[in-house]
Amino acid sequence: MSDEAHRQASRIEQLCTEHGLRMTAPRRVIARVLSEASDHPDVDEVHRRVSTVDPRISLSTVYRTVSLLARKGIIARHDFGAGRMRFEEAGSEHHDHLINVETGDVIEFHNEEIEKLQERVAKELGFELVGHRLQLFGVPTKRRRD
Repeated sequence: MSDEAHRQASRIEQLCTEHGLRMTAPRRVIARVLSEASDHPDVDEVHRRVSTVDPRISLSTVYRTVSLLARKGIIARHDFGAGRMRFEEAGSEHHDHLINVETGDVIEFHNEEIEKLQERVAKELGFELVGHRLQLFGVPTKRRRD
């Protein structure tokens, strides 16, 4: 964890406090690890990262904390397949996901054409769009060697 992260409460820690959650030492570590994640880790990966900071934090503590944070809307839970839930901070700028089914890597993207198309489809069907989640699943295209 960076020195800056140790000096300041992470965004997730701040949200926990705003939601009235008691910030125990393990919760603080888990919140910071999630705040620093640039990917979408599953619980096992969160635990692995947490263990490098404090090896006394158990996998069950990570499970309970992640479940609580998801229930409170502090983190978003995603099912990208492969039988494991993945997580990211909730409330970040809207984006969609492209999942590489070969590696499990997740690419975040925003496409204005897709956003407009979704609005148009909802309108044509007589709805006002209030939210959506778009997940695309793919494999990398193979480039031919000439």
